[in-house]
Amino acid sequence: MMESFSSAPPAMSNLKTLSRARCLSALLALLFLPTSIWAQEASSSKNQDSPFIISVSVNMVVLHATVQDRKGRLVSGLSKENFQIFEDGVLQPITFFNHEDIPVTVGLVIDNSGSMGTKRSDVIAAALAFARSSNPKDQIFVVNFNERVSFALPESTSFTDNISQLETALSQTRASGETALYDAVAVALDHVKKGSRDKKVLIVISDGGDNSSKKKLAQVVALAKQSDAIIYTVGIYGDQDADRNPGVLNRIAEETGGEAFLPEALKDVVPVCERIAHDIRSQYTLAYVPTNTNHDGTYRVIQVRAGATARGRLSVRARNGYFAPSAPAIGEAKQARP
Repeated sequence: MMESFSSAPPAMSNLKTLSRARCLSALLALLFLPTSIWAQEASSSKNQDSPFIISVSVNMVVLHATVQDRKGRLVSGLSKENFQIFEDGVLQPITFFNHEDIPVTVGLVIDNSGSMGTKRSDVIAAALAFARSSNPKDQIFVVNFNERVSFALPESTSFTDNISQLETALSQTRASGETALYDAVAVALDHVKKGSRDKKVLIVISDGGDNSSKKKLAQVVALAKQSDAIIYTVGIYGDQDADRNPGVLNRIAEETGGEAFLPEALKDVVPVCERIAHDIRSQYTLAYVPTNTNHDGTYRVIQVRAGATARGRLSVRARNGYFAPSAPAIGEAKQARP
């Protein structure tokens, strides 16, 4: 599908003079669903990051990819030519490429059940370390959970970039009760969509156990696969913790192109969260127009590869796939489907 752009103002001829960061923000703001937007007309409203209006008709899949070398170090300096994207085994032409530190909307999903009581100070320190290492323009919110799920920021504040406000929000809850991890992730996935940043991230800090949710793991995994959020999980538990479930933490992260971290000691939690922040800020953004244009509602498997001379073997972590849209009913307007 051909892409068409119109703007008012600036005109199309002036777009090339805008900074790459602004162009990225304008383009990605229009990518309405987790990794795809299908044959629709969309307009972005003015905001502080994109002070112009632009309309676009696209059929595009957007991916945020982390590249590491054999030693697990983040790899920078790659170009579009270093990447290949396959959808259901078919090579796709890359139509957009960027490697810049862009702000994100991020949710900190914090386990405050009784089993986390002795770990609270380490969890708060880790969450604050993440925030301090992140882009200063990130939008952050906090979801606390035990058997109940609640937002930690004041009711009138959906997001914050103020570290002091964030520290206050994190410190006001006492660890007690049971664990509704799945419900908390579902709530966070819904709230992160309300952020205005183009990239969405959740950081889940928990032992992975769940004994109180109304939702099932399969439901949460389905929501994660339909979402545009990248989920990182941090497992905090000891050998004697009966509620620990690293398999759940691994699965939730893997489905979204994130990563699960299972530190051996509480002292490692802070550097883990700092590493996650660095990972987010170092990602490559890639987009392609799928060669398969069928609106059949199927799940499309994505594989991203990277290679560069003298860089050795490279590994790429990105979302595993997305759901294609279903054909709209006769007489209905075409709508994107996650």
